[in-house]
Amino acid sequence: MTTTSGSSVPTFPKPLNLPLTSEQIAQINDYLRDRTPEEILSWAVEHIPALYQTTAFGLTGLVAIDMLFKITSNPPPLIFIDTLYHFAETLELVEDVKKRYGLDVHVYKPEGCEIVEDFEKKYGDKLWERDEQTYDYLVKVEPARRAYDELGVKAVITGRRASQGGDRAKLQPLEVDSTGLLKLNPLFAWTFDFVDWHIKSNNVPRNKLLDQGYRSVGDWHSTVKSSEGDTGERAGRWAEKAEKTECGLHVDYFAMKAAAKKKLEAAQDHQVGAESGTPTADVTIV
Repeated sequence: MTTTSGSSVPTFPKPLNLPLTSEQIAQINDYLRDRTPEEILSWAVEHIPALYQTTAFGLTGLVAIDMLFKITSNPPPLIFIDTLYHFAETLELVEDVKKRYGLDVHVYKPEGCEIVEDFEKKYGDKLWERDEQTYDYLVKVEPARRAYDELGVKAVITGRRASQGGDRAKLQPLEVDSTGLLKLNPLFAWTFDFVDWHIKSNNVPRNKLLDQGYRSVGDWHSTVKSSEGDTGERAGRWAEKAEKTECGLHVDYFAMKAAAKKKLEAAQDHQVGAESGTPTADVTIV
């Protein structure tokens, strides 16, 4: 990475040579930090190889989809993790976006499961209540890593923003996780008001639940309408779990994988060693 003659503006290889060093990431962030989301996305399309967009079709992700549609005729492909527990309105929105922008979506589900009954046969009912971390790994983290491996993903566009708080408060335009995956956060500096303005000004499709008292939409079992006076951007997500701010996709992958593997192996050993009775699930997490 160099600077142009007579200018402090850096130039970067097209495409970037991966992996990047921490110094290179810092230099890129110094350049991107003061750019608009459109400029960040334009730069990324030109410079970042094997770039995809992972999205649950939340408002920020929808803004990025709309911006990319206007920036390039060949936007990064979309990846959607279908946990099998999405609201019907969310799945309807996926189809609306596909039609509006003419996009294909790579859909990944929990391994070996096509419908919710498949998942509950393997792991039992209400796994999210019994072992939320293992649930997050099975329905979100593992499918995402499988998608990245099968599609050859080197970098993903996310919908994370610093104003969402929690672990996102110090968000940078470009980050790298423990697996080496690059994460581009083009709207990292935008507030909810900016996002809402873009959605409305550009008539971007949005989840119908947002007009019914929901502030942020995830799985149906862990999303409730925001209560009176609760105006946080992610109000209603993981109700009564104030310490939880991430679903697992943006925490340490190897730690989650190791913890889930230990729990699953213990459950299998318990099942094999059972002296009597027929289990109701292939693997029961307790």
